[in-house]
Amino acid sequence: VQLQASGGGLVQAGGSLRLSCAASGRTFSSYHMAWFRQAPGKEREFVASISRSSIILYYSDSVKGRFTISKDKAEKTVYLQMNSLKLEDSAVYSCAATSNWHIDYDQSSNYDYWGQGTQVTVSS
Repeated sequence: VQLQASGGGLVQAGGSLRLSCAASGRTFSSYHMAWFRQAPGKEREFVASISRSSIILYYSDSVKGRFTISKDKAEKTVYLQMNSLKLEDSAVYSCAATSNWHIDYDQSSNYDYWGQGTQVTVSS
């Protein structure tokens, strides 16, 4: 599967952005999908993930209640709706996919496919 992330940009603190991750290939429903982010000088950080059925959602504590991950199977796209953005949310956001089961979904090493990343900058 190939992934293409988009939707990043510059936004003021308290604002909102919606990121998109478009997937190619016929087996989109076979993958558990996730968003990670990496700020300059920091390690890659798990943000959120969504199961194949879209029923099971995981969020990091830092974004819980502010971000929402969703998936449109027909469009083969995963979304990350980001509300109440904070300065510390600034990072390059990447989407990822894994065909593995029963893994730690917050560990980037468990993901097989990655998009190119989209920059999110939150200003004061």
